[in-house]
Amino acid sequence: MARAIWSGYINFGLVSVPVGLYSATQEHEIDFHQFQKGTSDRIRYKRVNERTGREVPYDKIVKGHDVGGGEYVIVEPDELDDIAPGKSRSLEIDTFVDLDEIDPMHFQKSYYLGPSDPENASSYALLRDALAKTNRAGIAKFVMRGKEYLATIRADEKVLVLETMFFADEIRDPDDELGDLPRKSGAGKRLSMAVDLIEAMSGEWKPAAYKDTYTERVKELVKAKHAGKEVVYSEEEPQATNPTDLVAALRASVEEARKARTATKKTATKKTATKKTATKKATAKKTTAKKTTAKKRPGRKKAA
Repeated sequence: MARAIWSGYINFGLVSVPVGLYSATQEHEIDFHQFQKGTSDRIRYKRVNERTGREVPYDKIVKGHDVGGGEYVIVEPDELDDIAPGKSRSLEIDTFVDLDEIDPMHFQKSYYLGPSDPENASSYALLRDALAKTNRAGIAKFVMRGKEYLATIRADEKVLVLETMFFADEIRDPDDELGDLPRKSGAGKRLSMAVDLIEAMSGEWKPAAYKDTYTERVKELVKAKHAGKEVVYSEEEPQATNPTDLVAALRASVEEARKARTATKKTATKKTATKKTATKKATAKKTTAKKTTAKKRPGRKKAA
């Protein structure tokens, strides 16, 4: 079993539920070290005192905040922990909101919350089931690793999931970042065809259908180079569609998407029919076997 990276209590009203926080996701990562080009010399980073040039061990390093004029205020790790001793062990739910009202832009990272005390597992289950029934999420704040987080607590089948979130002032304004954005496209033929294309390409969300192909290619590249081989991928870079060709491109895309959907439906229907046939055959075999067994079973002798 994984080790909790944070432990504390979910507090709502006068109820406290002891929980542990666990990582819910892992990224595909291929480790690379840095080398000086043309050599086998590793590049390493060290924590060095800029005045003495000597390396400093991690436990001798403290944080300092720049207050201007080359002056820094030094803050010890213990002082950061003492600022909010209660918050560092508490997930204080402030309110419950409809899960569908939360803009996904606010979500940052997902964690599992698990019951840390078997005696209070029923309280955990009660909160989980109540959240699932109401489609609500608890909005809470807590402190972890010297940082305060805004979070949602929601139910996901048999587990509670905590999503760390960005505060409102941490989300950048698109107008400030991007400048002038295009106005509405209008309700003409192009918009109608774009809607048709979206409808034709719509389907169910199946996360398992998507794979990290880039990471697989990197692995193949490393394997090939280790074997002294060369790997070449040839793909054309995308080109922007000319506005004058947009309607034609949309029309062709809609037709292609509809053909693909029809082919998918036919394949699915064929698989279903094959499965049903196989099930019928299996059932027929079982029935035949039962009849044969019944015929071979000897009858009982009557008593004299």
